[in-house]
Amino acid sequence: MWRTDFNGAAGSRPSGDDWIIDTGTGYPGGPGNWGTGERETYTDKPENLQLDGAGHLKITALKDGATWTSARIETRRTDFAAPAGGKLRIEASIRMPDVTGDAALGYWPAFWTLGADYRGNYQNWPGIGEFDLMENVNGINKVWGTLHCGVNPGGPCNETQGKGSSRECPGSACQAGFHTYALELDRTNGAAESLNWYVDGQKFHTVTSAEMDADTWAKATHHGHFLLLNLAMGGAFPDGVAGRATPTDATRPGGSLLVDHIAVSVQQPAAASAARTARKPAPSAATHRHASAATGRHATHRHPAAAPDHHPAAPQGTTPQGTTPQGATP
Repeated sequence: MWRTDFNGAAGSRPSGDDWIIDTGTGYPGGPGNWGTGERETYTDKPENLQLDGAGHLKITALKDGATWTSARIETRRTDFAAPAGGKLRIEASIRMPDVTGDAALGYWPAFWTLGADYRGNYQNWPGIGEFDLMENVNGINKVWGTLHCGVNPGGPCNETQGKGSSRECPGSACQAGFHTYALELDRTNGAAESLNWYVDGQKFHTVTSAEMDADTWAKATHHGHFLLLNLAMGGAFPDGVAGRATPTDATRPGGSLLVDHIAVSVQQPAAASAARTARKPAPSAATHRHASAATGRHATHRHPAAAPDHHPAAPQGTTPQGTTPQGATP
């Protein structure tokens, strides 16, 4: 359906055909500090936002005196959706900033989505839905995945915390290399829809439609979303995990979020797929033999379950992500 590989000359911006660059400390008319309490100012300067010339998007947090700067981008497209009876998959290969310990206090990279109707409104979070595919704070070797929905505070998604879980990255630390973070919205069974989070193919979190009323679920999931990438500094989530205000004097500037690619795919409903298949010419006998030989080649993997995890409560005027809205969020 859609893919970007961030190819381009070093120092150039991501494609303006695909991406909007957010600047400042909030949307016009939206919550201050992006609704999350984060403390950086977003810019469109190449020092903060650029292609690295090696096929990656690079977002870097810097400090000038007492002022932190970084970057945040969002897709122009707002129509990434799962059709009724089908599936939506969103994934990205990301390396978190290679900063840990006290030097990482306040770092808050995120890859997430917001419901299309958030754009231009900025006051309808969390009802429009927010899917946090990947969040990380303070250089901890963990990925958090969260759904924000319903009303704030409280509601079926327990806002501002959201319905979330976390786990360590498989193989190597999240900060030590690229990992693939993915979300699947599964609507193949209208009576039992679900959101499923993965890291490197291992499922670590699920939220089902049975966990809330049908209207709340539909308002969060039955429509288009847009994608966001950002590197925040400080705010409710990193502060809550650290137990103090971040970033601190020990926090080291210069950490970069690297993104290799983003891909979005849609699986159409079975009926639609069958209709398309019926319109195709019948395959030859040789083709049939090849297809049957390939059937069932891939074994099903069992995914280890992850313990539930929650974002600490955050200051939310009306905003999402992490622990607060972030379409006003990171």
